[in-house]
Amino acid sequence: MVMLRRFKVLVVDDHPLFRQGLSQVVEADPRFELIGTAGDGVTALQLILDKKPDIAVLDVNLPGLSGLEVARKLHGMRTASRLIILTMYKEEETFNRALDFGVKGFVLKENAVEDILNSLVAVAAGHHYLSPSVSGYLVRRRGRAEALAAKKPGLEDLTRAERRVLKLVSEKKTSREIAAELFISPRTVEAHRANICDKLDLRGSHSLLQFALENRASL
Repeated sequence: MVMLRRFKVLVVDDHPLFRQGLSQVVEADPRFELIGTAGDGVTALQLILDKKPDIAVLDVNLPGLSGLEVARKLHGMRTASRLIILTMYKEEETFNRALDFGVKGFVLKENAVEDILNSLVAVAAGHHYLSPSVSGYLVRRRGRAEALAAKKPGLEDLTRAERRVLKLVSEKKTSREIAAELFISPRTVEAHRANICDKLDLRGSHSLLQFALENRASL
């Protein structure tokens, strides 16, 4: 694969030695330029907003803000930086949330030295990258989504805005909180919720919340 420019990379991990090791791997490859490092989520978020790296490599467990919280905030802002999440644990819930927040790479720390360059190359090229040992999560995620679509064909009729509202409902967010995150009015959120209920044939005051919670991993 031919890369015409060096991709700017930010490395974020709260363990100095691990952060240094990943940084050295990035610096040794002429395809990438290390533009900074951080050891906590708050600093990471500010650096991403200020320096606008092409790719940010984020540990899940960070002080201040977790890697997923940083990803969620950036997803709401629709920033151009692509994210790779590092984690020590093979947790399918973490994997699903990462994908929900637009993360492009998901790398297990036990394989990080071997996988980090592969993930950077893939994400730089616009692809997703998963450590091979968690690839089964994606298969199951797709299977659940297909099964739910067959059960609730109205999902295909949801607009992009309605899908975002539905995902935020599954995170137990109120209409006011959803409005603040999407920069719309609470009244608009309520209209989206009503449309979702109509399209999915959901009846009852708590039916939307119940549906969203039960199917959170498939939405």
